[in-house]
Amino acid sequence: ISISIHSCADTLICRGLRVLLLRAAVGAQLHLVMGTAATRTNKLDVSALVDNVIENVRGRDPDQKEFLQAVEEVLLSLKPLLAKRPEYFAVLERLCEPERQIMFRVPWMDDEGTIRMNRGYRVQFSSAIGPYKGGLRFHPSVTLSVIKFLGFEQCFKNALTTLPMGGGKGGTDFNPKGKSDNEVMRFCQSFMTELHKHIGSTTDVPAGDIGVGGREIGYLYGQYKRLENEFTGVLTGKAMEWGGSNIRPEATGYGCVYFGLEVLKDQSDSIEGKRCLVSGSGNVAQYAAEKLLQLGAVVLTMSDSNGYIYEPEGFTLEQVHQVMHIKNVVRGSLKDYKSSTGKFVAGQRCWNVDTKADIALPCATQNEIEYEDAVKLVSKGVKLVLEGANMPTDAEAIRHFNKSGVILGAAKAANAGGVAVSGLEMAQNAGMVTWSFEQVNDRLKTIMHDIYTASADAAKEFNVTLAEGANIAGFEKVAKAMLAQGCV
Repeated sequence: ISISIHSCADTLICRGLRVLLLRAAVGAQLHLVMGTAATRTNKLDVSALVDNVIENVRGRDPDQKEFLQAVEEVLLSLKPLLAKRPEYFAVLERLCEPERQIMFRVPWMDDEGTIRMNRGYRVQFSSAIGPYKGGLRFHPSVTLSVIKFLGFEQCFKNALTTLPMGGGKGGTDFNPKGKSDNEVMRFCQSFMTELHKHIGSTTDVPAGDIGVGGREIGYLYGQYKRLENEFTGVLTGKAMEWGGSNIRPEATGYGCVYFGLEVLKDQSDSIEGKRCLVSGSGNVAQYAAEKLLQLGAVVLTMSDSNGYIYEPEGFTLEQVHQVMHIKNVVRGSLKDYKSSTGKFVAGQRCWNVDTKADIALPCATQNEIEYEDAVKLVSKGVKLVLEGANMPTDAEAIRHFNKSGVILGAAKAANAGGVAVSGLEMAQNAGMVTWSFEQVNDRLKTIMHDIYTASADAAKEFNVTLAEGANIAGFEKVAKAMLAQGCV
């Protein structure tokens, strides 16, 4: 079946027609291949079918570039699996469409008495293996496309943790930077006044993300409790005094490093003495840097939107804690960092630093490593990239890393520690218990080991990269559940 549309390509009518025709093409090919035992053995044109699904998604959401990037990256990596198990094609298109998308206005009053307004989102992507689970992002760059890409990735990340959690994500284009505590509180209360209608401890359990830390989680939870008149584990990332878990603040950063340890162990190597470039200075970067230092690695950089700090001899723990104070207490810029040994470089990414390195940990935001950055990192000697942020490496950069023999620990595997401990927080809330630091840390190490093993085993079985193996392992768990649950 071939489809060719050349005229009026940019019109809405033609886009709609293209979607319908592509859907018909996919359905017809699947019917031919999977309809009977005899035809099931026929050669399946996997590439054409996957490309048709991607084109179908693009036809529905042509302007959602981040979401389309995430869909394409995952679906293209699934071709070896789909060639072996064509029954999974039956869920492929459905998995690219959220079960529910909620968008709402968030009016709030600033300290001058002026009414402001922002847009809020919650995308409930998949509940195939558990309640929707994923963070809330408060940042001016938030759009529906960004939230959908994050929710889509969350489905496979959560599946890899082995815990029963579906995928979701939410947020708003509100920027908490420069706002007073009272303004942030009023915004969070207004946001939760709408969000509470759609979440619950066995329905949808949000957490933090960029711009949403302990302060914001506290205000959001307080408003939920006031509206619902119940004390329940509806949010994770809570403080220990009111239902939180040990290691939840540290979990994403620690987990990213633990995943790296598994990679290195498989190569009969260790992290001690490795020179590491860390981007970002938020929660993930802070605790990744802390854990790296505790394990004997050398952390050379940290960054924010204004530039990066370079410590030629490596950060000390005290210096990392200074960064934590600047970001978590003062809520300032790394321009305020004081050091007699380091320097702040304004207006540049830390990948520009002039030094050799072994490991890069992008822990800031999506697409922060582009092709030119990948070339620089390879030239510096980087052999391992551990994605602490969500989708921080763009497609061209990934191709260059693969060509250059750089191992990429994809975000849905390497940064799954945060949501894993969120799942453990949910378990503690449900059982009305609190586990010790050591108990949670041991469970986190086990989960990251299991994630690496599942990803590496899939990579070996299908002869693909570690990142593609993570996609396959996560997708297969969700796909099996969707097939078992029927046409829903």
